[in-house]
Amino acid sequence: MRTIADCVTEIIGSQPYIEEALSQKIINYAALAESLNGRISIMLSKPVKNGAILMALRRYAAPTETKKSMRLKEVLSNLGDITVRSNLVDFTFLNSGTLIQNHAQILSTVAQNPQIFYAFTRGMHESTLIISAKETDRIKEHFKDETILEFKEMLSAISIRLPEGNATVAGLYYQIFKSLAWEGISLHEVISTTNEFIILVEDHLVERAFSVIKKLKI
Repeated sequence: MRTIADCVTEIIGSQPYIEEALSQKIINYAALAESLNGRISIMLSKPVKNGAILMALRRYAAPTETKKSMRLKEVLSNLGDITVRSNLVDFTFLNSGTLIQNHAQILSTVAQNPQIFYAFTRGMHESTLIISAKETDRIKEHFKDETILEFKEMLSAISIRLPEGNATVAGLYYQIFKSLAWEGISLHEVISTTNEFIILVEDHLVERAFSVIKKLKI
């Protein structure tokens, strides 16, 4: 049989911002209990008192263990170099039978110039190509027979070197995304390899985004 505590755990667990505020004790428990009353009453199919919800909130324990939390802080404090590349553009293509072949041909050309930023990601239905803006005309000409779903310019990439073993640390990407979201910074694209994490933002947001990520290391 479900209890009020079960409902509180389910709701808070699905809303990490609230969970973070609770862990830092910066949220009004009484106001939160009142706001959750209607939802919990529906979940239990009966009316509940705010006081009972308030008690469950005060007893709520985030599932993150102290050891895991310390490991996350250790990884964040050991983030490697943070680099910025500006003057980038982003093409999104509809996948086709010729897209990969065209990609291979252009890749052999840009590979000869290490100064060119180039990233290609293939999804189930579409693919994204991010490249230095000076290559825009070449890409448009080379892929002229492909369907361009979206083209975005005036972008910058922020690359973060991650410590080895980062893949075993729960919550690492969440901390990065949360910090950026709290500052109102939207991400245009995200690229990830084993030990490198790249976000693509509009040029006017790059300084703020860089500052947010740098603070994560402190």
